Amino acid sequence: MSKSMSKPFHEFKPLNVGRFVVWSLFALVLAVAPLVFTNSLSHTILSQMGIGIIVCLSYNILLGHGGMLSFGHAVYSGMGSFLAIHTLNLVTKGAIPLPVSLIPIVGGVASMVVAVMLGWVTTKKSGTTFAMITLGVGELIWAMSLMFPEFFGGEGGISGNRVTGAKPLGITYGPQIQLYYLIAVYTIVCTALMFAFTRTPLGRMLNAVRDNPERVEFVGYDTQKIRYFAFIVAAFFAGISGGLAALNFEIVTSEVVSGYRSGAYLLFTFLGGATFFFGPIIGAILMVLAFVLLSEFTKAWLLYLGLIFLFMVMYAPGGVASLIMMNLRVALFGHLRKLWVSYLALALTAMVVLLGAACMIEMIYHLQLNAALGSELKFLGVLLDSKGLNSWFGSVFVMLTGLGLFEVCRRQFAIEWSEIQEDIEKEIKRREAL
Repeated sequence: MSKSMSKPFHEFKPLNVGRFVVWSLFALVLAVAPLVFTNSLSHTILSQMGIGIIVCLSYNILLGHGGMLSFGHAVYSGMGSFLAIHTLNLVTKGAIPLPVSLIPIVGGVASMVVAVMLGWVTTKKSGTTFAMITLGVGELIWAMSLMFPEFFGGEGGISGNRVTGAKPLGITYGPQIQLYYLIAVYTIVCTALMFAFTRTPLGRMLNAVRDNPERVEFVGYDTQKIRYFAFIVAAFFAGISGGLAALNFEIVTSEVVSGYRSGAYLLFTFLGGATFFFGPIIGAILMVLAFVLLSEFTKAWLLYLGLIFLFMVMYAPGGVASLIMMNLRVALFGHLRKLWVSYLALALTAMVVLLGAACMIEMIYHLQLNAALGSELKFLGVLLDSKGLNSWFGSVFVMLTGLGLFEVCRRQFAIEWSEIQEDIEKEIKRREAL
């Protein structure tokens, strides 16, 4: 070997300014949000968003990065909650000298241990078989939560008091804003760690297992071990979110390990966009807004949620994140201004369709649930008669008119979008030729 070849050398990579700006803005938003939205309800909602971000990102390690459709992810966030609330009660009794701020890590470690025990069997197969195994494990744990009240607390659950233990700097976690900042710290740290995981060799191999498991086996890797290790990592972060939820609500019931909770994680991770890292963050925000705000606005909120999911699957299977990225690409090439009229027309006609459909849905729900209160109801300031022909005819007319106008706008938008994509492709080829 020549002397020059043996000399060490250093390669300096340019600073990724864009990534630094994005992470700084994310941390800034988490820090400033409770100062902008100052009432206690806002702090509670923001706390739940932080918890939701962690658990949806952990679920996306399985779904988005590993192609593993799990119907039982709530088992690991839920077990983290149960172990965290038991630990909190031990701290309250003085049995262990553990700071309250570290209890979520206990939940994460506990869920990781559960994943170590259950994950090997769960990850033996992929695809539909994996999904069915996770569904079976989820139902098993949910059934056990009612069969063993000594640990799970039965139907009443287990409660605790987070204002306990040592109080460094006078922080008691009694006020919601103090707990929010604890959740915010865990959110930014866990998000950064999960992003770093996707850049590790294991994270890259997990993507390969998702895309082409046969080739991964051919080059000498064990696909089950890769899925198994990723499963454990996802369970750890899910357990941390469960521990934070236990501190936030100070009660844990069997609902936290139910299939309903697992379905929510799947639904909103998909809606946010499982193919992008930031998609589950959007999904978590939507999940909290749906559960907290939309559920207070109407009793038919689950039906609206199902309709939104249906239309997203039909027209935007990549989720909200894919819509953002597609339009960002159009904006980078300077064509977004050509679409604002079409977007405005689509939004207005879609709102007309939604208004007509919502009036019919609310009248149906009123007839089924509130018939004793009379046939009339107020919806968005409009007086509707659930037994009157005029209200039904008006609702159907508005919806059908909106559908017709929406279809006209959609076809025009499709033509404009196609032309813009052709222009972008031509511009890309021109730049490559230079």
